[in-house]
Amino acid sequence: MSVSTIALTAYVLIWPVIVAVVLFVIARAFVKEWLDARREGRDII
Repeated sequence: MSVSTIALTAYVLIWPVIVAVVLFVIARAFVKEWLDARREGRDII
């Protein structure tokens, strides 16, 4: 297996990890805002 094959494989496989991390951060922020709004009795929108 050549170095370019390993590099290309790592490049392709890293994108789902990056997307998962970004989705986790967005979802966590949404839930935090939703809980804060619910606690204060106001609409989130």
